[in-house]
Amino acid sequence: MSAEVYEIIDVILNVCSVFFLVYLIGYSTFLFASVVAGASALYQKKRQERLKNTLMEDYYVPISIIVPAYNEEVTVVETVRSLLALDYKLYEIIVVDDGSKDETAAKLIEAFDMHRIRRPMRRQVPCKRAEFVYECISEKVSITLVRKENGGKADALNMGINVSKFPYFICMDADSMLQHDSLARISRPILEYDNIVAVGGTVRPVNGTQLENGRVNKYRMPRNLLAAMQVLEYDRSFLAARILFDMFNGSLIISGAFGAFKKDVVIQAGGYDTDTVGEDMELVIKLHDYCRACKMDYRIKYATDAICWTQVPENMKDLFGQRKRWHRGLFQSMWKHRNMFCNPNYGLVSFISYLYFLVYELLSPFIEVFGMITVVLAYITNVLNVGFMIMFFVIYAVFGTIMSLTAFFTRTQTVDLKLTPGDAAKAVLLCFFEVTCLRMVMAFARMSSFFGYKKGKNQWKKIQRKEMNWK
Repeated sequence: MSAEVYEIIDVILNVCSVFFLVYLIGYSTFLFASVVAGASALYQKKRQERLKNTLMEDYYVPISIIVPAYNEEVTVVETVRSLLALDYKLYEIIVVDDGSKDETAAKLIEAFDMHRIRRPMRRQVPCKRAEFVYECISEKVSITLVRKENGGKADALNMGINVSKFPYFICMDADSMLQHDSLARISRPILEYDNIVAVGGTVRPVNGTQLENGRVNKYRMPRNLLAAMQVLEYDRSFLAARILFDMFNGSLIISGAFGAFKKDVVIQAGGYDTDTVGEDMELVIKLHDYCRACKMDYRIKYATDAICWTQVPENMKDLFGQRKRWHRGLFQSMWKHRNMFCNPNYGLVSFISYLYFLVYELLSPFIEVFGMITVVLAYITNVLNVGFMIMFFVIYAVFGTIMSLTAFFTRTQTVDLKLTPGDAAKAVLLCFFEVTCLRMVMAFARMSSFFGYKKGKNQWKKIQRKEMNWK
């Protein structure tokens, strides 16, 4: 190899290494700012809750809970039972069976003694044909089961919107459970502000946790190490960026596991997009787009204390599939609404929220994997300062670990969850591996989401379910 070629390679590797360092520093700075802002907001909210007048608890927003289900015979009955235990007076439950191949519908019909009915449906948003409708009236609320042709999760949610009776609806997964006060807490912003179009809740892994009548009876870190690391990951995610974005009405994502929406605005915006797998994020971005185009005064809020408990994957295959699907949905949503990129009409939503998701979410797996390859090549060609690079990565890992632990312990303390010394030690020990090893493995998983993109881009995710620890 000639001296000129070697010099060019040296320059390229040095530039790439500097870019990777700047990227990590930028991400660390954002993580620090968002975690500090999130922790401060949670502690402040807890202090306010102690002083807050309880008169608001006597007011209720009528809410329809829509539960899309596909092959969820293992969990769907317990999910509906958990919804019947909610401390809320005015709501209905709608389960949409999206052409399941198992006994999802039969299990519900048997468990709740449901009866077939004829019910007219006003098709306000497009969805596939309904096959039959069952209904029962419990002591508290009505439960409706709609069996329809398979069309995907977004199509099932659109069916739920068409069937629903109330002005606000909540979408949640059939493998999830709401805490007893979640409806009251997620509806509170709707009562406080008159321009709410959507409210996101907090999602926490239920693996290892025992719930009784919607209350945490026993909180434990999952025995499964992969699930335990996801607990740390979820707490950091929901504490950090979401609270920070909420401060300037910049939220771009509401988890499909738990979110509340104003039905008439969603219908006017066209409902859920059936051509994406990230229907949750796509709808929120669509609402930003629609409301700004119509010059509406609107808010999209995040209710930090409205908690939904969900199962997370306990094996690498299911986790890979889940993250690949999420990343495909992220790409589809951002590409569809690419007009938001550096667009002054969207204000901080464009210049902070969209750019964050573009650089630190969508492109991050490519940047991180490319950065690691660059470091290896720089080491091979002897242009890398090994001592400096090791020191930098150690500092980065320790910094990320501290931020993750701050998020985890802040979350447990502000919602009064009691940790055993063993669980606290487990969190401390696993946090370093979650920040480094799991993050890098997930980078490869997310990057691979574009392989075979067209083959199953709109399919339901298939994750192994277990019976939930519910009493």
